[in-house]
Amino acid sequence: MTKPPLTLYLAAPRGFCAGVDRAIKIVEMALGKWGAPVYVRHEIVHNKYVVDDLRAKGAVFVEELDECPDDRPVIFSAHGVPKSVPAEAASREMLYVDATCPLVSKVHIEAERHAANGLQIIMIGHAGHPETVGTMGQLPPGDVLLVETPEDVAKVEVRDPSRLAFVTQTTLSVDDTADIVTALQTRFPDITGPHKEDICYATTNRQEAVKAMAEKAEAMLVVGAPNSSNSKRLVEVGARAGCSYSQLVQRAADIDWRALDGITTMGITAGASAPEVLINEVIDAFRARYDVTVEQVETAQENVEFKVPRVLREPA
Repeated sequence: MTKPPLTLYLAAPRGFCAGVDRAIKIVEMALGKWGAPVYVRHEIVHNKYVVDDLRAKGAVFVEELDECPDDRPVIFSAHGVPKSVPAEAASREMLYVDATCPLVSKVHIEAERHAANGLQIIMIGHAGHPETVGTMGQLPPGDVLLVETPEDVAKVEVRDPSRLAFVTQTTLSVDDTADIVTALQTRFPDITGPHKEDICYATTNRQEAVKAMAEKAEAMLVVGAPNSSNSKRLVEVGARAGCSYSQLVQRAADIDWRALDGITTMGITAGASAPEVLINEVIDAFRARYDVTVEQVETAQENVEFKVPRVLREPA
């Protein structure tokens, strides 16, 4: 039986970013240096496949530090943690390694610098997301206020409208964030912004690739986890850019083939915490059903690499 033709557009860049790559490497190097078990506070990155693979190698994932014994290493996830977490680890004399993405750490430093200058911080982010919790936890309660939408900006109560700064979660939609920044600057003309945009290069690049791909594809799949902020934003960006069917899938088994019946063009990308093996799995699933022609849609090239902490590079 002849397979129907399908042009498959593959976004570039896609998948792992430098911060995710570094965080996973930190867990693997810690296991190699200190042996199993190594404890990890929160999922190291938001991807079940990655977490399950590290768990099989000896990583133990917990939500809070009180679930960790004092005598085993603990790693803090790429999303960052409130200041209280390393403080507690130090008070217990635990060996800990911070896998916070350097671009998230940059936002932490910005927030602290603004606070030291007497400014109250407004954070643009998603309530409850570990990165938001970590950034807000760099300063005492009340020093960082959270807004998620332009509507929130109209309601936020500040100490002094002339003494404000804003920071953002690194994995947000570039377009949505621009609307919130405009609302902030309209209501608080004196508000101080970041020297360089907080949304990370990888988030921005992946969203731009999706916009370019959405013009060509009837449908789009984003490979990523349902708790991955940057992956969910890619779905939203695809839909907003004109792709009528834009969906998130964790694995090829999640694809709704009935919804894709009759398509001739398909876009595929992946969130920053999704490994290439899962993207290839999805492509193979399409090859099994269609006569696939793959075309890459490249909008940027990435060559960023972050070093792992020195403690992992030193001899045991």
